[in-house]
Amino acid sequence: MKAAEIIEALTYHTAYPYEAVAAAIDQPDEVIPGLLEVLEAAIEDLSSVADDLDNIGYIYAMYLLAQFREPRAYPLLVRFFSLPQQETLMRITGDLVTEDLGRMLASTCGGDIGLIQAMLEDRTLDEFIRSAAMSALVVLVAQGVKSREEILTYFQTLFREKLPRENCTEVDAYIWGSLVSNSLDLYPDMVIEDIRQAYAEDLVDETILDLAYVEEEMERGKAARLNKLQNDRHYTFINDTVAETKWWAMYQEKTPPRATTMPVLVTRRTGQVVRVGGKVGRNDLCPCGSGKKYKHCCGRSGGNA
Repeated sequence: MKAAEIIEALTYHTAYPYEAVAAAIDQPDEVIPGLLEVLEAAIEDLSSVADDLDNIGYIYAMYLLAQFREPRAYPLLVRFFSLPQQETLMRITGDLVTEDLGRMLASTCGGDIGLIQAMLEDRTLDEFIRSAAMSALVVLVAQGVKSREEILTYFQTLFREKLPRENCTEVDAYIWGSLVSNSLDLYPDMVIEDIRQAYAEDLVDETILDLAYVEEEMERGKAARLNKLQNDRHYTFINDTVAETKWWAMYQEKTPPRATTMPVLVTRRTGQVVRVGGKVGRNDLCPCGSGKKYKHCCGRSGGNA
């Protein structure tokens, strides 16, 4: 397949585009310019993309560019998810944000975390997008690109300087909780007093993560926590577009071929269909089927507990 044919097949299809994905992977140099153009076009005219429910080419562009470790995709991903139409972005990208956006950012940034930091500090962005940006930093530690100490030192600046402490909104409380969660995944010995202070000031949404759980995990020790980090798929790079996308509900046998909306996906653990259009209550059971409360599972920074 030629590059233009690949892009077209990834954009509009009624069954999983195995041939197009394989062809793209076989000829990255030829297809990357077209994938970048698809992403740029989505940024320039998001409303048209959102209105064309059959078009998911921009989603495949994100996954493939991340798999290719394409550095030119990094600022485009940041621009796309920083667009002012935040509700529209969340509606059309669905679980991509909570499942894989952090991994995409980490896969394409080449170790340059400046744009990621800007995203997570931007209070105009959706809290799930900001949380995904935060998790990208943990991915970089898990993959050996950044040191644990460097990222925890940055997290310390968030605790002490960069996150609001006065007149906090519900969204601010969620971001505080995400900061605690991501710090915990790195074993938060460097910031544990900052964490305790945040809870003392009632800054953290405890329905996301409570202090007792943090203390319990601390008692398990650094080695156990870091071993868990190394074995968590949520902290890996994007390496296989097919594995990341073939499980979507739109490709399941009983699902109509028309992709009516991206936010309806099939969870990896159980195969059950989950509607992402509305947010799950923090004390509800996690929709992934783990049996844990959402706050201790996928509600923790967009990843597994």
